[in-house]
Amino acid sequence: MLFTLILFFMLMLIRVPISLVLGISSVLYIVMSDKWGLLESLPQRLYSGVEGFSLLAIPLFMLAGELMNASGITVRLIEFAKTLAGHFRGGLAYVNVIANVFLASIIGSATAQTAMMSRVMIPQMEKDGYNRSFAAATTASAALLGPIIPPSMLFIIYAVGSSVSISQMFLAGIIPGILLAASLIGLIAFIGYKQNFPKTQRATFDQLFKGFVRVLPALSVPLIIIGGTISGVFTATESAGIACVLAIVFGKFVYGGLKFKQFPKILVQAGLSTATVTMLLSMASAFGWVLAFEQVPQHLVEWIGGITSSPGVFLLLVNLLLLITGVVMDEMAVMVILLPIFLPLLEHFHINPVHFGVVLCLNATIGLLTPPVGAGLFIASAVGEVRLEELIKAIWPFIAVTIIDLLLITYWSDLTLWLPGIFGI
Repeated sequence: MLFTLILFFMLMLIRVPISLVLGISSVLYIVMSDKWGLLESLPQRLYSGVEGFSLLAIPLFMLAGELMNASGITVRLIEFAKTLAGHFRGGLAYVNVIANVFLASIIGSATAQTAMMSRVMIPQMEKDGYNRSFAAATTASAALLGPIIPPSMLFIIYAVGSSVSISQMFLAGIIPGILLAASLIGLIAFIGYKQNFPKTQRATFDQLFKGFVRVLPALSVPLIIIGGTISGVFTATESAGIACVLAIVFGKFVYGGLKFKQFPKILVQAGLSTATVTMLLSMASAFGWVLAFEQVPQHLVEWIGGITSSPGVFLLLVNLLLLITGVVMDEMAVMVILLPIFLPLLEHFHINPVHFGVVLCLNATIGLLTPPVGAGLFIASAVGEVRLEELIKAIWPFIAVTIIDLLLITYWSDLTLWLPGIFGI
């Protein structure tokens, strides 16, 4: 097993795709340990990793996001955010955060939002007088809202893997998402007044009203999704299908930006994105199976139990481990690799799995911003045409704020559990 783990880290260091790393490591362990019976069961294990009904929500939410992007809904959301906050000092930076809040309820992916918003916001912010590296740092940081504000692919994967309710996870992410957005806005306000950021003309009430009416159909999608799942009208998986239907209706018949000739390209893009995620889940299922066979989770429970019996200290150790692993792995890889290891520990330390799920998802997402290999940094740097060294200098205040939020969410569990408790889910 030691040789397998060494190979695992070596493959990651040379940037082999994480799904292949998991698959190669699993097969190598079986061959090296001469356990050929496991090899016969491997195809079944690969299939069982992606057969859950709840996982159908992932391709459907991806399709809904592609449909809404193609119809121009995302651009309208950004314009509405600009009418709301553009007149404040540093207003365009506020717009960046607010627009990411709106997009998080549609896309649910930090990397996708970073790429999309970098193309739109960084040139616009530079044009209005902002430093380009600050614009890129703001964009990459605000994109962290994608996996936290529901619907979220990370929440769905965690819920399926830990056997908790997807609806609970969706509700649990709302307050942390608002807290993160408010913290970023507070940081921007501090930097803005210190550096005398520009501001634009205040929108009239008529402009605000017309802008709200234009984006109301788009804003209704997440409300329908969350309201329907809470009330029990439909499941979280069914809500993803409803989101696709609403995206087609609004995109084609309300906004008119969605054309039927775009559908083949949209379906191919959604299919490619889904294949990437499902392959990772399948390979991670096999790797987790190998770890379970070697009783790695049980040994880890015994080891950490020997270090501490305090849930607070355990959560601190988990956060430190996740921040370190986030430097070399993306949020999806952190989730699917470490979840099978952490689950037995939750029961041992009597930690609520819903609360822990939000902590795990936020911590894994922060890794997108951490140098030297944070994927969010590379995307914002490449798309926004910003030198990576300058972006790293500008990103540190945002990382500090998100880590403070992470600690608040870790040790104040009501931030995640209050809303699920209110709705009795």
